[in-house]
Amino acid sequence: MAPEKTRIIKMFDDISPRYDFLNHFLSFGIDHCWRKKVTRILKRENPSNLLDVATGTGDLALALSKLKIHSITGIDISPNMLMIAKEKIKRKSPDSPVDLREGDAEHIPFPDDRFDAATVAFGVRNFENLEAGIREMRRVIRPEGMVVILEFSQPENPFFRSLYKLYSKFYIPAAGKWISGNSHAYCYLPESAALFPSGEKFLGILTRCGFKDCKLKKLSFGIATIYTGRK
Repeated sequence: MAPEKTRIIKMFDDISPRYDFLNHFLSFGIDHCWRKKVTRILKRENPSNLLDVATGTGDLALALSKLKIHSITGIDISPNMLMIAKEKIKRKSPDSPVDLREGDAEHIPFPDDRFDAATVAFGVRNFENLEAGIREMRRVIRPEGMVVILEFSQPENPFFRSLYKLYSKFYIPAAGKWISGNSHAYCYLPESAALFPSGEKFLGILTRCGFKDCKLKKLSFGIATIYTGRK
């Protein structure tokens, strides 16, 4: 395994115990609303089986399970994040159709055309090879199946952009260090979001990787964006 990927796994393993609390704390709970918007998009698609890539602690998979989808499979490369996800789902929704397993987004362990849809929430920016991961998601969904990606982005409004930069540069690392004890991880997370090719650039990547009808929907002044595309 590549050194960078090993480093990412260790980082998420280390912060997994406080990951959920920090996500909700640092976003002031808005991340719940963002996931609900993803579920509304998938509800219209009425998928029978779905793949949640980089599922982390299972927040999106758990939200999607309320749609009565027959089968939801979540994969992630961090064993500790998956352990948290399994405990959470067992506690909150023991009858949910969510199956969690270790898996690399760039080498998805499923055959072609296996799923009706694929999702990622705040995970694509951590792919070591972004286009390889996108192409893998396209490979495993059926023709006309949909990919839905929720990711951080940068506000276009200069005022909000400046505020968000200050918040990301100073508040997130300080709060992350205070709560999780890991300042490096909470420097990496906003830095990776700032470097991510968001907006029209990411739509171009989706198109280049073979998706069609690619669209985006900006959320909360552009702090996050939902991207969709069809195989």
